[in-house]
Amino acid sequence: MGDIIAPHGGTLINRVLTGEEKKDWMERAAYFPKISVSARILSDLLCIATGAFSPLTGFLGEKDYRSVLKQMRLSDGTVWSIPVTLPVPEERETEIARVDYISLINTQGQIIAVMRVEDLYRVEPGEEARSVYLTDELAHPGVAWLYRQSPLNAGGDIWLLERPEHPFQNHLYDPSETREIFHQRGWKKVVGFQTRNPIHRAHEYLQKAALETVDGLFLHPLVGQTKADDIPADVRMKSYETILEHYYPKQRVLLGVYPAAMRYAGPREAIFHALVRKNYGCSYFIVGRDHAGVGDYYGTYDAQKIFGQFSTEELGIIPLFFEHSFYCKKCGGMTSYKTCPHDSAFHVILSGTKVRKMLSEGIAPPPEFSRPEVVQVLMEGLRKKVNI
Repeated sequence: MGDIIAPHGGTLINRVLTGEEKKDWMERAAYFPKISVSARILSDLLCIATGAFSPLTGFLGEKDYRSVLKQMRLSDGTVWSIPVTLPVPEERETEIARVDYISLINTQGQIIAVMRVEDLYRVEPGEEARSVYLTDELAHPGVAWLYRQSPLNAGGDIWLLERPEHPFQNHLYDPSETREIFHQRGWKKVVGFQTRNPIHRAHEYLQKAALETVDGLFLHPLVGQTKADDIPADVRMKSYETILEHYYPKQRVLLGVYPAAMRYAGPREAIFHALVRKNYGCSYFIVGRDHAGVGDYYGTYDAQKIFGQFSTEELGIIPLFFEHSFYCKKCGGMTSYKTCPHDSAFHVILSGTKVRKMLSEGIAPPPEFSRPEVVQVLMEGLRKKVNI
């Protein structure tokens, strides 16, 4: 499939074991020390094993970890902006240090993967917080998660034995699968779009503007762990299916889910999201305002500016930067600050926080902000959640 962009690092990683090899490792894994891991770590395991996090073959060792914190690169110089690590219980340090392998289990005790213990090292959460999130305030959800973890990390290659159960299996594609789909559809230029929110008209505007110049759109919403006040993934998924059904050319869009957790790391996560979509086969990636942001921790366009620190060749994927877009009553349609000459009094702009509040109170956002079909799905979905 020479018509599809090469994965990050040049090789699409595959650490998923099957057949006799899986059977042999499963038998051995029963005798390894067992470490229970969270849903977030399970999602990282899946992303590593299927190649979404290529070129990673496991959780970062100390040398790569330090390099990512300081330089946004692995120790071999490959661009990588977010540390993907495995915290392990401090009280089990001596036990883990004595063995070559550990088994990683879910909360039900099922063995999901094995990891070769190549490194065992301690981290300082404040240092990581300030490097990755640019703050050490516990009000930041990414920082809060860091401080809840053990400061002891284990690094090494992993092998996936059992795929974690996933609620959106029908839309869950491995990078090898999306690459094959793009190839079969004849898509050479594919634009990826990351979201953890419903698609409102501003998002639709960006996606369709990009679609004018590429072969296909890969709509790739994140459905892993998010903040408690984000709209639930199942409600969002129904809203995506609804808007695609009514307003998008079906033959030019693929909807798939991104199983990873949200880090809320702003600029660094924008780079991370771009590299992941490159692994899925995207040659372009949309970066709008405040990508992966939370609160007021990052500047509106910091997630775009950070791309200037890397060359096009070493990133491999081309970012498409968009201004904040909105509906202008004077223009009579969607526009942005780059193209609209009118006063802000004519602009229909709502924050995500305000929209969530409106929806939770049964108030429909205006049609200039969100398609009526999407609003209906969101209001019904959230009402059912409250009633439960």
